[in-house]
Amino acid sequence: MKKILFICHGNICRSPMAELIFKQLVRERGMGNRFSIASAATSTEEIGNPVYPPARAELARHGVPVEKRGACQLTRGDYEAYDLLIGMDNANIRNMHRMLGGDPEGKIHRLMDFTTRPGEVSDPWYSDRFDIAYRDIREGCEALLAYMEKEG
Repeated sequence: MKKILFICHGNICRSPMAELIFKQLVRERGMGNRFSIASAATSTEEIGNPVYPPARAELARHGVPVEKRGACQLTRGDYEAYDLLIGMDNANIRNMHRMLGGDPEGKIHRLMDFTTRPGEVSDPWYSDRFDIAYRDIREGCEALLAYMEKEG
């Protein structure tokens, strides 16, 4: 079973969107039992809070079910617990390296780097463009799944 942890700053917008989109993709393909999927924050600002309402609304527009959950923070133990740790932007990646003590096994990646458009998923908290975040995260999750299938 492959274990994937999606990470963003607060774990209320981008990383739970990625978690829920990826869960839906693997469920639709009958591959749910092949993956363990979760998300976390690099900050403590939103710990315990649910998915941010505009993110929840954007997921609903696309038929992605939102599970009851509360934001949680990345821990050093997550490095050993997960096969891949997927950040949304460069600040997330820097914080992940700091919090996890580096990346000796090459597990840390940006989501969009699996696509033909490498780069960052912009934070919709600031732009209010949850539609663009959804588009980019969906593309990233589809590319990540294709990569995982190819890798076996």
